[in-house]
Amino acid sequence: MHKTHTTTAPHTPTAAEELLHTLTETNPDSTCTHSRTLPATPATYAPWPNWAHQPLVDKLSAQGITSPYSHQALTADLAWNGNHVVIATGTSSGKSLCYLLPTLTALATNPTATALYLTPTKALGNDQLLNTSRLIHNVDGLSTIHPAPYDGDTPTDARSTIREQSRFIFTNPDMLHAGILRNHTHWQRLLRNLNYIIIDECHSYRGVFGAHVALVLRRLIRLARRYKANPRIILASATTANPAAHASTLIGADVSAVTTDGSPHGSRTIGLWQPALLSDTTGENGAPIRRAPTTEAASIMATLITEGARTLTFVRSRTQAELTALACQEQLSSHHRADLASRVASYRAGYLPEHRRQLEQALDNGELIGLASTNALELGIDVGGLDAVICAGYPGTIASFWQQIGRAGRRGQSSLALLIGRDEPLDNYLLHHPEALLDTPIEQSVFNPHNPTILAGHLYCAALETPLNEADIATFNAEKTLHSLIEAGFLRRRANGWYAQLKPGLDGHERLNLRGSGHQIRIVDSTDGRLLGTIDATQAHSHIHPGAVYVHQGEHFVVDELDLDGRLALVHPEAPDYYTVARSTTDIRIVDDPVQVSNPAPGLWISNVDVEVTTQVVGYMVKGFDGSIINQVPLDLPPNVLLTRSVAYTIDPTIFTALGIEDIPGALHAAEHAAIGLLPLIATCDRWDIGGVSTALHPDTLLPTVFVYDGYPGGAGFADEGYRRFAEWIGRTYDTIDSCECDSGCPRCVQSPKCGNGNNPLDKQGAHTLLGAMVSMLAGKD
Repeated sequence: MHKTHTTTAPHTPTAAEELLHTLTETNPDSTCTHSRTLPATPATYAPWPNWAHQPLVDKLSAQGITSPYSHQALTADLAWNGNHVVIATGTSSGKSLCYLLPTLTALATNPTATALYLTPTKALGNDQLLNTSRLIHNVDGLSTIHPAPYDGDTPTDARSTIREQSRFIFTNPDMLHAGILRNHTHWQRLLRNLNYIIIDECHSYRGVFGAHVALVLRRLIRLARRYKANPRIILASATTANPAAHASTLIGADVSAVTTDGSPHGSRTIGLWQPALLSDTTGENGAPIRRAPTTEAASIMATLITEGARTLTFVRSRTQAELTALACQEQLSSHHRADLASRVASYRAGYLPEHRRQLEQALDNGELIGLASTNALELGIDVGGLDAVICAGYPGTIASFWQQIGRAGRRGQSSLALLIGRDEPLDNYLLHHPEALLDTPIEQSVFNPHNPTILAGHLYCAALETPLNEADIATFNAEKTLHSLIEAGFLRRRANGWYAQLKPGLDGHERLNLRGSGHQIRIVDSTDGRLLGTIDATQAHSHIHPGAVYVHQGEHFVVDELDLDGRLALVHPEAPDYYTVARSTTDIRIVDDPVQVSNPAPGLWISNVDVEVTTQVVGYMVKGFDGSIINQVPLDLPPNVLLTRSVAYTIDPTIFTALGIEDIPGALHAAEHAAIGLLPLIATCDRWDIGGVSTALHPDTLLPTVFVYDGYPGGAGFADEGYRRFAEWIGRTYDTIDSCECDSGCPRCVQSPKCGNGNNPLDKQGAHTLLGAMVSMLAGKD
């Protein structure tokens, strides 16, 4: 009898897997904590909808698009048949055709129809405008559309022509608010005939900005309906946990979601990378620190380029983009590859549009083989031919991570994606828990359009645009805000509604800044009088205090004076070899009964509360780029008071005794820091958007208490999300401390770069014990 032997063909490594192997061999002191290869997927197609404008279909077919992907046809059909729809598929899946097919068909069918495209960034808007203009060129029935940009860069003398002639306006939420809604009587033609509103990259609208944009969209829809239009809304998003819910909250109406991606994708190898520990440098309180991710990225980028891989590296700031590109060039030159070094560049916001376009084209056609970029290249801009993407630090959300690594492999080739972890709790958690990054549904963006502080400004602007009626108040969910504006003299009730009361010297639209939450401080170069930019007053104390290093479009400045009354900061150019971190003290007071409170286990209470936070910046730290502390400088600034939302938990003191925790302040403080570091994984925020306070005896609770609060007036929804997903949040916080190899605390677990108390006191082991006990108490509660 013969035995049958089954043999498995040996795995042939992909080009991306070979690249990762090369990196591990050339960087023996660093660690690839996890690697995974996602297989290639084929395309699924559908026939062209029978309603589609045939000359447009012919043009697309001539360009090689003979059939749409299944998700393109489904999205376009839903929109054409009167539904609001969100398309949430991967990078390079052709989302633009999903909204252009019904929109351009409507504009071709009805010679008076109009459409509006909204983008979060000018670069993306310019890219989509160029693509649309190319698509409609010489297409019968589309010659009268005249697609045009309308933003801050649009010349004044061109604006009236655009208002009068263009039927497809490309703009952003800021200009929609300040330029179109504010002057809606000049835009009657657009609003009266508005068929489609396109909201691109809608997942990027979160936090305070997301709340502002949601209210701007409600104002837009309100005015369109006053002009008897009923536009359909098409939203495009990265894949998210619940795109229909996010889109619905954004526009205030039900939305259908299309999430099955019919586009093809090449195989992708993902590596999670931890840089080596520095042997000769320690951080705060002697904590061990690792090599900076940008330094590691520059070295890895040089290796990949030498191996023939076109590489894009994402970094967190404009300065880092330039420094990373420069370091990569230097490494290539030192290895006698000056020919390659000359083909590496940086890319960031702040460059002129024509310069950005040149860089995009050079990267696309292979003239450039390496680029270091901020997230300006993350959103939708079409760059093909890339073989590898490096993320120098977790970009903040899982959605952004997939967006960034999706820049490579867009032409079907295998691609490498590398996430290099920073010395932060969230990065450390993901490096050791890859399932949280690679196997978890992408998070739902968190924002709160009912924030009373933000809502008040938009309600007043809406009344300035046209008087409010009962239906408007219900749409905005603004009964309480309405009464406060009446009491403050901003609104007056008349027989047919509520009218805005004009205030001398007050421009309601100009005062409302969509990307902030309070008054703006102007930042001026004292040497030549240039206005460099503005910063929200709530952030000014921490970021532009006297002595602070301020970076603007790659230029470094040092702050000389902060005039809070005059809302002015004076700076001078300087290129210091250090950066600054503010030091502060914080007191917190509960101002009302908890909105929500739970007692999941004896001795543990969790609450969702309104709080008053009083913060005073008392000094700043001067730190070297290697993490070392150079100096500590005292400051005398007035306190800053913030009314916001917080999630809080209180612990019965007997639990500490039972657990053997002696340093209660240190344990709570360490647990607070770690929790702040992990909340962004739950609530799509940045750690700088939130703050925390811990105390062994809080006067309002009379118990050991930890608060984590939103850093914006009225709250941005982050603390609320922390309360809703508290058990999951605490579980991940415990895992972060548990997996960190340090003995007494470091930046990867319990130290915070923004701690006002110099990271003292901190008891890592006490926090580990406390959080472990809380995980047991919360088991099965989420």
